[in-house]
Amino acid sequence: MKADIRKILVVVEETRRESDIVIEPPTRKAAAAAVIVNPFAGRYVEDLTLLMEIGAELGSLLGGRCVKTLGISPEDAQSYGKAAMVGENGELEHAAAILHPKLGGPLRQSVEKGAALVPSSKKMGSPGQVLDIPLGHKNAAYVRSHFDAMEMQLNDAPRCNEIMVAVAITDSGRPLPRVGGLTIDQVKGEDGLR
Repeated sequence: MKADIRKILVVVEETRRESDIVIEPPTRKAAAAAVIVNPFAGRYVEDLTLLMEIGAELGSLLGGRCVKTLGISPEDAQSYGKAAMVGENGELEHAAAILHPKLGGPLRQSVEKGAALVPSSKKMGSPGQVLDIPLGHKNAAYVRSHFDAMEMQLNDAPRCNEIMVAVAITDSGRPLPRVGGLTIDQVKGEDGLR
């Protein structure tokens, strides 16, 4: 593995009640984060290929951890998202290099298919800051019931020479969705939109 991982955190959020209404089955989101050494911290490097390769490794590792933690089969995953927070000695472009060119393919394999773009966010940060992981339906961007997010936070990450990389996967949409849009049973999953 090319990623030098200091720690991994995996969490599940399960919503059982919303507005005094019991949610059955509960909506569930899992997020997995890896805190890695930033190989380019403190210096400008033109070629970010190493970070792109690390992104591919982490897409598979973190996506697989989320699916396993939810206890579902890959095809039962409904939403996904990705995010990265770079410590102060890094650049925002380091997060982009991890997230965009190669992380998505292995993440899609973890959830079987994934025709829609993987929502993403990137930011600079310091230990204890919250990283928001945007979520969207894996096969159809117009499924509004799955527009959501999940937060990750580690009290000691990212340190100045680190990057915190996170992936989130759900087995459902938001609890009690009612803002319209494409419904799950209408998804074709061909163009990533519908």
